[in-house]
Amino acid sequence: MDEHLDADLAAIRARKLAELQRTAGAGAAQSRPIVVTDASFDAFVTAHPTVVVDCWAAWCPPCRAMAPIIDELAERWAGKVTFAKLDTDKNPRTAMEYNITSIPTLLIFQGGQFVDQVVGLPPKARLVQMLSPLAA
Repeated sequence: MDEHLDADLAAIRARKLAELQRTAGAGAAQSRPIVVTDASFDAFVTAHPTVVVDCWAAWCPPCRAMAPIIDELAERWAGKVTFAKLDTDKNPRTAMEYNITSIPTLLIFQGGQFVDQVVGLPPKARLVQMLSPLAA
């Protein structure tokens, strides 16, 4: 039964990755954050060399303040850093996996591996300073 489940999960992952590649254009420069879900999260972060995931919720004022900054950085660093947005209310599995207890939280991945996080809403200049090495 475990082999059947593993095969099913592999098929779902492959289908989701193909879907991401169609909608996000794998390898193409993304100038807008891509919406990810619990189902697409792992495939997304492994499909792109450098990823910043904005974990947010609609009810969160600091999250709403972070959104235009993330949009600007996604445009500025298109082709160098891929940005994504994860609604933690709708995707609790990923939020629990990364122990997100406060939002906004930015999760940073390189080569598919989690490398760092930024919790809260730092001033824009500080956020740019923290994230700019990713775009180098």
